[in-house]
Amino acid sequence: MIEKRSIEFVPHSERYGRPRRLFSVWFSSNLQVTALMVGTLGVASGLSLLWTLAGLVIGCMLGTVFMAAHSAQGPHLGVPQMIQSRAQFGVFGAAIPLLVMVTAAVLFMAASGVLLRDPLKALLPVTDNQAIVIVAVATFLIGVVGYELIHRLGAWMSVLSSVVFGAALILILTRANVSGILPSEAGGFSMPVFNLVIAQAASWTLGYGPYVADYSRYLPADVDTRHTFWTTYFGCALGSLGMMALGATLAAVVPSALSVDPGSAIANLFGPWAPAALVVIALGVIQYNVLCLYSAYMSTTTIFSGFARLQQVRQGTKSLLMAVLSVLACAIATQTQYHFDTFFADILIGQLYLLIPWSAINLVDYYVVRRGSYSIDDLYDAQGRYGGWNRKTMMVYGVSIIGTVPFMKLSFFEGYFARLIGADVSWIAGLVLAGLLYLIFNGSRVCSPWHFQRL
Repeated sequence: MIEKRSIEFVPHSERYGRPRRLFSVWFSSNLQVTALMVGTLGVASGLSLLWTLAGLVIGCMLGTVFMAAHSAQGPHLGVPQMIQSRAQFGVFGAAIPLLVMVTAAVLFMAASGVLLRDPLKALLPVTDNQAIVIVAVATFLIGVVGYELIHRLGAWMSVLSSVVFGAALILILTRANVSGILPSEAGGFSMPVFNLVIAQAASWTLGYGPYVADYSRYLPADVDTRHTFWTTYFGCALGSLGMMALGATLAAVVPSALSVDPGSAIANLFGPWAPAALVVIALGVIQYNVLCLYSAYMSTTTIFSGFARLQQVRQGTKSLLMAVLSVLACAIATQTQYHFDTFFADILIGQLYLLIPWSAINLVDYYVVRRGSYSIDDLYDAQGRYGGWNRKTMMVYGVSIIGTVPFMKLSFFEGYFARLIGADVSWIAGLVLAGLLYLIFNGSRVCSPWHFQRL
């Protein structure tokens, strides 16, 4: 079961599986308390439950469109998502968005370690830091095995997590005071907070964009692109929206849950069965962490391989890189664990600022400019057609990020238009600006539809 491939092209003779397995891996990876935490943020900021749910629906439905569009590239190209980005940024230039991807993945690993700290302490006699280390070690061991174990774990966790969190929703609605559901009794409406909820939900699903094709690249090249898109879309959208809605409901109906970690709050609903629920909750977070670690490793390898002209990575190197990334996430988690709420909200929005322009550039290039026409060998050769540095794309990326600054709103910064509008709409500005600029600079290179070349 140990994966032998890394960043190289997956030969057609080694392709297997059907798109339906993408549903389980993305459904289960979202059925965990890190996604649940996103759902609590709107209610915690004073928005009513109904308005929070409306914002979560809009954010998840929009963000997942772009994420699933990236997933559909995997079977067609057979390479990791960020290797394909070399066609837009150059073999060396792709290191810029790759560094963003690695940073975001490590930060989310740290966030998950903090969220799982107290549930593990309820199961085991360990300290705060020891609990975070346990999460990192379990994540590392599964990540080293790789692709197939990740998919199999996803299938099992789809069932187990559905049972636990479905039962939790029933227990919340039947045992607690449900008056918090009424807008008049649980906050009201605020446009800035409503827009923030949309942005946070969209950020969650968009965050998978830089590595979603890593989990579809082993599928046969002849699978229907629509099947790849829709199985990914519904798996991610249903899983993320379901958990965020549960988090919002928990925060509105049982406000005291906001004073404890969400994993323990859910487990406490099960009374004597709480330890069993905690085990499932812990496995769900670890599965999500494995996705972050696996993809952070792929992105790190892609950065160094571009400069070293490598196409394959040895198992020992893979293990070493994953160990380094795990240690880094542990260090961040231990330093941020006692002021976690602000840290988590900021990385959700911060990654949106940096990933939206990349996503727009990548999708416009794949679906509009090149229309799926890529030379796979040239993705690994700085002397090939994509070159080492694509300065035009890097300029588009940089200008798009700078252009969204006036629309940004963080805990420590508020741009001019964000203050004027009363909401953070930078993700919309970044999407439009990056997509249009890239098309303007590259529109003359539009290819004939869906020509695929492997030299």
